[in-house]
Amino acid sequence: MASIENSVTPWPEETMKKYGWLDELLQIQTATVKEFQPAWQAYKYLLGGKMYAFIGINDQNGRPFITMKLEPMYSDMLRNQYVNIVPGYYMNKVHWSTVYLDCDIPLEVLADMVRASHKLVLSTLSKKAQRNLLGE
Repeated sequence: MASIENSVTPWPEETMKKYGWLDELLQIQTATVKEFQPAWQAYKYLLGGKMYAFIGINDQNGRPFITMKLEPMYSDMLRNQYVNIVPGYYMNKVHWSTVYLDCDIPLEVLADMVRASHKLVLSTLSKKAQRNLLGE
């Protein structure tokens, strides 16, 4: 099982156990590279060198979150539907959305967001880079 390293993050143990599946889901997306960003105390998930998601702790309110790059219309729809999906924390507010993980966002919604974010960033890469990452 993939895990979020508690020794280098401020995550409470219960949060890490509850959202270990999210880290696993991110890592099984095709060609994903996971990196720890010490300055952010967060994990970045990259595709072809481009970040599509990161998991961290909000330094203002201490809440665990995931931020993902999404199509603006999809982000708007989610933000209107869920109070704990907000414009991207420390990111472009149009293209990135943050989900606070200490609330009741349905797991299916989070999983759909992860896949949509990965797909969006993949689509921004050149066709050659896409073929290389997909092993074609």
